[in-house]
Amino acid sequence: QISEKLPLGFTFSFPVSQTSLTSGSLISWTKGFSASGVEGEDIIRLLRDALARRKDSDVDVVALVNDTTGTMMSRALLDSDCQIGLILGTGTNACYMESLSAVGKWAHPKQPGVDKVAINTEWGAFGDNGVLDDVFTEFDKVLDQKISINPGKQLFEKTISGMYLGEIVRLVCVKLIDSGLLFKGQAAPAFSEKFKFESKYVSTVEEGDDSVAATQQILSGLGVTASEDDCKLVRRVCAAVSTRAARLAAAGISTIVDKIDTALRCGRGRLTLQVPPSVLQAYGGMFR
Repeated sequence: QISEKLPLGFTFSFPVSQTSLTSGSLISWTKGFSASGVEGEDIIRLLRDALARRKDSDVDVVALVNDTTGTMMSRALLDSDCQIGLILGTGTNACYMESLSAVGKWAHPKQPGVDKVAINTEWGAFGDNGVLDDVFTEFDKVLDQKISINPGKQLFEKTISGMYLGEIVRLVCVKLIDSGLLFKGQAAPAFSEKFKFESKYVSTVEEGDDSVAATQQILSGLGVTASEDDCKLVRRVCAAVSTRAARLAAAGISTIVDKIDTALRCGRGRLTLQVPPSVLQAYGGMFR
């Protein structure tokens, strides 16, 4: 039992229509999550109701923030040049600081001395209108339409985030197996199970040296007997999938930088981008 009131800042990693510092309605679930009765509802009200039902603590929710915005703000406390926050984890998103005069949707009273506002782009949904069709492969289409729980949504996220990279590699490998180009065309049960080839394996394979030892160890752990050539091919697939993801992420970041400041486009000025340390630890190769 806690007697004192506890102030809580609530980080919520899903698209929200935020109406105040302590209120916002869930637009839609992403990253494979789903719970009925939440979309369209004020998540802070739901959280407060849930806390009240516990009756063992007094919690005061003082702020609602997206994880991308929180990432940027945490760095901005130490570095005022930090104007972009980036999440590349299970899902992906980015935010940036925008001039208030450029935000046509701004409907709140302007505060004296405040000329910028944090914009949460929710860029995981980029491409939902068809603009990514040219970079979508047959494997992306299978992942989106037959495997994900939200077909046609969060398409950019499905090409670059940690939840899906391993699955894209698995789908490519399945085609190579069926074509007789991998594992001598012999069925590999581990590659027949959805999400069995985890994204952390992609990172491990790529972070290793040029030998096949790391790949061999992962495949052996999955119950797959692989030759040296098999390991090299799996490594090439991992490299192709992660390289594409890195380039798409870089394209998104460069677009935001271009949007922020003319001086930066001309090579002048300084800007800091904050990425959570856990992302760099898990998949630092994407940032090299």
